[in-house]
Amino acid sequence: MSEKKRGQLLVISGFSGAGKGTVVSKLLSLHPDRYRISISATTRSPRDGEQDGIHYFFVSTEKFEQMIRQGELLEHARYVDHYYGTPRRFVEDSLDAGYDVILEIEQQGAFQVKKAMPQAMLIFISPPSAGELERRLRGRGTESEEQIRSRLARACEEAEYIDRYDYFVLNDTVDRCAAEIENLVEAERCKVCHNRAEADRLREDLRVYRKEER
Repeated sequence: MSEKKRGQLLVISGFSGAGKGTVVSKLLSLHPDRYRISISATTRSPRDGEQDGIHYFFVSTEKFEQMIRQGELLEHARYVDHYYGTPRRFVEDSLDAGYDVILEIEQQGAFQVKKAMPQAMLIFISPPSAGELERRLRGRGTESEEQIRSRLARACEEAEYIDRYDYFVLNDTVDRCAAEIENLVEAERCKVCHNRAEADRLREDLRVYRKEER
């Protein structure tokens, strides 16, 4: 790809059933040369069809724990006897190449990433109402009543932490949600903190117009 400014890290969270994966897929399909999905490292074995470096980075438990000790992970957690985490190097290399990196992750990991990389954009995606969330969960037809109730209860807990995100985006339609996220990324690029060199250069150029130098 052509030379670009350093990319932006998007950390996307949301309730189960909010449509995070669909929105992320939409962004990737619209701009495959702009967005890159973050690849996680895991200690579990590959499933049928999964490839190392494409779906996950498959590593041993010993290697993963070494990565933890050496600070090579932006976040990590342990689920059902296996580690999962986000390798810092993959994210940094992708950002340096000019890609906007998307990390779809739960709240615990999102806050770890924000602590490690304060410049990351934390985006929370939600359906327009609790009733719509329940409708979407039931519409999937893949979960029992007990599982649906558990996910709704979990959503109630997660809602308490929405204020810790930088942006809150309603997913009423996938197209509109994806467009709003793209607008947020563009606005983020315009922040002075991301354009410090350009701002400094402009100030330097304008010094010739100071009254005392005329």
